[in-house]
Amino acid sequence: MNNIKLTQDENLSIKVSYQLLPSDHQRLDLYFSLPNEMGISPKTLTEEHYFHSSIQSHSAYYSDQLHLPLVRSRFISQKKGQQSDYRLNLNLFSYQIRIALDTDIKQTIKLKESEDFYPQAIVLAEQIKSLLKKLRRYTPPDQKLRSFFENADNYLSWQVEQSFLKLLSRGPKSSDFTTERNFLIALCRRENEYRQENQYNSQVTLEDPNRITNKMRLLERLIEYGVVFQKEVKNLNSNLKRVVRGTVTAIIMTFVMMLVLNARANFTEVTIALVGMLGVIYGLREIFKEDITRVIWRSIQKGLPKWKNIYSNSVNKSRVASQTIWLEYIRNKDLPKQVDKLFQTRRQQNKQAAQLLHFRSDTKVNVKSFLPGYDEIQQRIYFNLTPFIRFLKKGEGRLYSLDGSKITKQAVERRYQINVVLMQTDKQYQQEIQRFKITLNRSNIINIEAMKTDNEAL
Repeated sequence: MNNIKLTQDENLSIKVSYQLLPSDHQRLDLYFSLPNEMGISPKTLTEEHYFHSSIQSHSAYYSDQLHLPLVRSRFISQKKGQQSDYRLNLNLFSYQIRIALDTDIKQTIKLKESEDFYPQAIVLAEQIKSLLKKLRRYTPPDQKLRSFFENADNYLSWQVEQSFLKLLSRGPKSSDFTTERNFLIALCRRENEYRQENQYNSQVTLEDPNRITNKMRLLERLIEYGVVFQKEVKNLNSNLKRVVRGTVTAIIMTFVMMLVLNARANFTEVTIALVGMLGVIYGLREIFKEDITRVIWRSIQKGLPKWKNIYSNSVNKSRVASQTIWLEYIRNKDLPKQVDKLFQTRRQQNKQAAQLLHFRSDTKVNVKSFLPGYDEIQQRIYFNLTPFIRFLKKGEGRLYSLDGSKITKQAVERRYQINVVLMQTDKQYQQEIQRFKITLNRSNIINIEAMKTDNEAL
């Protein structure tokens, strides 16, 4: 079973990633324990709204041997192999460099001490130099192939420069690491000069920040061609919901018509009382119709999948994988025993009344083999936690202490905890389960800690 990873993505988002083999099938369950003080419930945050606004799924080809696709490209020319082979292998190599660089940059930025930050930044710089060297070791002689290479080379060079400039701007400043800082700056300058020497971008484009940024976004989409799958989202219950709404409307309308006919039978002529009674009847119809429909619908759809993501190859449009998704609020009694046991391992002072939100995805790979050079599929699911903290209190608290006869105070931020249990089930029904404690404030995730199953530290 491939190990699944839960990591921080942006300030207030987490990422769950795992790999899939041909004809593979994986089930993923996430149980969010949201303290009641967050104010999250079906009334304040519906499952549909959270899914469409804050959950993103991403699927692409993956290889844990970055150099292999490029090595394969050495033997591809106009006479040997297909043009598309070269492009697909080049895109895979470039795409994975971008993903790895983005991940490592985010992790390095989190290091707030200079003694930790700069050595890690230097290691990252040496690694990226080695990967760029591999990329540039072979330049295809064919002009058609060369255009693919130049697009990828141009984008990666620019992305490396921008990533390390962002790293330096957000990293700690220290005069003790001037040499390391100058090394990183030199790397950025070399990449800028490299693009100028190869005339990758016109002067007009370089002088306009919007034009150069938009061009690089276009090149980014080009290197995703054939690697990142096209996604189609289907609502599985839209027709069923229409049937329920129509049935409830018909039943309520039948009842209303009976009341109307009975009222008219008791009045020999049209009066103000009759008009007022009919108005009240029709008003009650509108009120109760929505409430009854909502109650019945939540009861019917409980436990049913709600959406389906279909992933297709962007080259030949063939279906590669499908992902069925559940998302619903549940009660404690609905928790599986092993999940409930993990939640109970929390220390007594950390056990709070909470709302439980259950996310489930069943991902099935529909093909028996991938294109040559592609080993696995990497599935990534992003969860934005911003909707969970929008009702939290703003501001900071104060901590007072006594220093001799002097009273001191210091500002402390309000922090909150979300417990998450992640359970993975493969096609042999083998399971891996892990609990995470996410500590966050209103603007950022402070820490994600994988908790032990037997005890918990404060």
